[in-house]
Amino acid sequence: MIHILQGYSLTDVRLASMFADRKALFVDLMRWSVPVVDGAYEIDQFDGADATYLIAVEHGEHVGSMRLLPADRPHILDSLFPDLCDTAVPAGTHVAEITRLCLPCRLGTARRLEIRNRLISAMVDHAATAGIASLTGVVSSGFLAQILRMGWHCERLGKARRHFGSSLAAFRVDLDAHSSERLAEAGIYTPGAIVAPLARAA
Repeated sequence: MIHILQGYSLTDVRLASMFADRKALFVDLMRWSVPVVDGAYEIDQFDGADATYLIAVEHGEHVGSMRLLPADRPHILDSLFPDLCDTAVPAGTHVAEITRLCLPCRLGTARRLEIRNRLISAMVDHAATAGIASLTGVVSSGFLAQILRMGWHCERLGKARRHFGSSLAAFRVDLDAHSSERLAEAGIYTPGAIVAPLARAA
């Protein structure tokens, strides 16, 4: 169900439909002030050859996704929100930033939760093979409360602050050999979520 692609091409229907759903969610619904390409696709400065996309696919098209950015080069936390960290922003080849979790509203609450859990499962499995030991992210304070309850080793990186009218906070998850077990105990992790492992976008 989960396809993993590095880089992007709008000729790939999985990626094109992902960017279209990102525009529908983040721009049309949530009113984020982020770039829109050709009036149809939400694509920002961090989308590119170094970004890794985990895409839930049904009938060849996107039904959910997240983006991982390498933290040894510019990413959202260090470029836009470094004030969310009380100390240095986590960085290095072993760190990846989770961004752009996109779960289309058309799917309904239960289906969105199921796909979110599949994406998290795939992310943990991918991290184990890609040498990723830590994950960071910037989220709303409310969503951070959910992330902290998932059972893995997760900590706040600093106090929540107001940005663009929302209360945002940064977090770090440190992965280990038992992360999937702890997520499974919380009803989140299921093995075998990845059906198409890491490949370059066409």
